[in-house]
Amino acid sequence: MSDPREGLTVTHRRYVPYAHAHYAGDLVDGAYMLGLFGDVATEVCIRTDGDEGLFASYSDVQFRAPVRAGDVLEASAVVKRVGTRSRTLDFEARVVCRGRPDKGESSAEVLAEPVVAVTATGTVVVPPAGG
Repeated sequence: MSDPREGLTVTHRRYVPYAHAHYAGDLVDGAYMLGLFGDVATEVCIRTDGDEGLFASYSDVQFRAPVRAGDVLEASAVVKRVGTRSRTLDFEARVVCRGRPDKGESSAEVLAEPVVAVTATGTVVVPPAGG
């Protein structure tokens, strides 16, 4: 029987400030994205179990497209499996807006199609029920 928590989706949006650019071309490091996934996972745990939970592991992380300072990101987590204390989550981070310095210092645009930048699968753990 399926657990009603399976399929729950949580999404956060965040602007990437220029202070987070670490590389040429205003690129942002992958750790920034994993931090976003941790934030989304925390909300998932609060919603499913009334606890912030702890991140246990990633079983897969794929960096698919660059993330740059000036981007607006949408990070989502979907509950795929509910165990006794563990929750398997699928993550996806998409670029939904992008800075356009080629058009002017503060120019930016909403992308017609979001760009999938990072995908991952991770496991979080929560305290025992009633504990």
